[in-house]
Amino acid sequence: MTVTELLCLTDAYVRVFEAVVSAVQPETGAVVLDRTAFYPGGGGQPSDHGVLEVGGDAIPVTKVKRAGGEVWHHLGEGGTLEVGAAVSGRIDWDRRFALMRTHTALHVLCGVVWRDYEAQVTGGHMEPLKARMDFEFASLTKDLVGEIETRSNLEVEAARDIRVRILPREEAFRIPDLIRTKINLLPEGIREVRTVELVGLDLQADGGTHVANTRDVGRIRIVDYKSKGALNKRLYIELDAAPAS
Repeated sequence: MTVTELLCLTDAYVRVFEAVVSAVQPETGAVVLDRTAFYPGGGGQPSDHGVLEVGGDAIPVTKVKRAGGEVWHHLGEGGTLEVGAAVSGRIDWDRRFALMRTHTALHVLCGVVWRDYEAQVTGGHMEPLKARMDFEFASLTKDLVGEIETRSNLEVEAARDIRVRILPREEAFRIPDLIRTKINLLPEGIREVRTVELVGLDLQADGGTHVANTRDVGRIRIVDYKSKGALNKRLYIELDAAPAS
């Protein structure tokens, strides 16, 4: 097995990168690269799209998936690749940045709800510029939803920096309330934990991509809410196509 270096874990703003094909799946044409800026999906965030360029051809990347230490890039029509081929990868940046904004918006929401209402996350999912997140609330009213939206946007406007760190497991688990989900989704035996901090608001374990500052999120709109059980309430959010300048 070839371990893929995930560039996006330390720098979410890498858009173009050089790599070498280290494995090929003959039946599907999917490839493993020695390094990649494509996010492979996980934690409710979809994988990136983009292209791999080689010899003048641009081959679409339609899905990216992690399997152990390998990251498989599933390709659309446009060519085939062989082990040892040098490629240039290019992220679909508009889609990626929309997902970065959306993911950070969910952390703003999560930080506000945990700080002000002590409600844990029970689930979530996102697409570019829209998402849902479930919380352990006994009840949820229109007024409370409006209050959460207002407080979340105050945190966006506070222009909080976002810091990413990769810590030894022992150090990471000394951080209070590191896991905000009802169920701890971190794999057993993992030796390093990636943390994402919205400085002054939220700090938790997370593997996804984020913007550098909350002001890049833009206005958060809670467009709907539903009860999904006695202690499970769902909030739906949307973002504008671009953050206000």
